[in-house]
Amino acid sequence: MKVILLENIKGVGKKDEVIEASDGYARNFLFPKKLAIEANAENMSKLKGKNDSNAYKKSVEKAEAQKIAEKLKDIVLKIVVKSGENGKIFGSITSKEIADSLKEQYKIEVDKKKVELKEPIKTLGNFSVSIKLYEGVNATLKIQIIE
Repeated sequence: MKVILLENIKGVGKKDEVIEASDGYARNFLFPKKLAIEANAENMSKLKGKNDSNAYKKSVEKAEAQKIAEKLKDIVLKIVVKSGENGKIFGSITSKEIADSLKEQYKIEVDKKKVELKEPIKTLGNFSVSIKLYEGVNATLKIQIIE
């Protein structure tokens, strides 16, 4: 019997996947626990509509991420800090501060978790930071740390 899984089931399949299950397993386990529904014409058309909707949503999100990546390519983010001798700054610049400065100066919102800093910036100067905006869409942001 063909069934559509409503949740991920270890060893069986993932959510929204159509699988072939034995009649007993489907009727006695999957259906009573609401882990699956029968793959009839009505349910298959609902699944197709849901998958089409998800695909459209992903394409729109990716297009927005590419627009943001184009904007970030031309930006030089300036962060003003206090520094001591030899260009060492007091404290450090973290991904949160970079995201906040980007929002404040250019009105571009980027999640701090998507800013890829290997380690916090602790000196004055120019730096390049990679930002992962979406799956397959990365941008490089130039940062200038000044006193």
